[in-house]
Amino acid sequence: MASLLLQIRDRFDRLGMILSGLCLVHCVAGLVIVAGLGLGGTFLLDPMIHRVGLLLAVLVAGAAIGLGALRHRRRSPLVVAIAGLLFMTGALVVDHGFEEAVLTVIGVSLVAIGHLLNLRAA
Repeated sequence: MASLLLQIRDRFDRLGMILSGLCLVHCVAGLVIVAGLGLGGTFLLDPMIHRVGLLLAVLVAGAAIGLGALRHRRRSPLVVAIAGLLFMTGALVVDHGFEEAVLTVIGVSLVAIGHLLNLRAA
């Protein structure tokens, strides 16, 4: 049973890192496409995408890193991931644009690092 939980947690950590990478690409590409070409602003900058992304990040990080913290008793993955989620939340309350992109990039990077630390702690 413990082996199965470890496999599930590992998969969630990997999923979290993939989602963080996709979010990073979406954020940077969205800024370039919208600012540089003036295309896709309605879809790419839709606040609902960011809200759903944050919800997914909280669920995946909570499952993977929360289970990991209970198992290996290391706080650093949890602290780093929570800091990242706070940056991502901050990105929801600022206007679309450079500030939002910076907060999001910092946030998803920290969440991805939290997942990586969690994998290494196992």
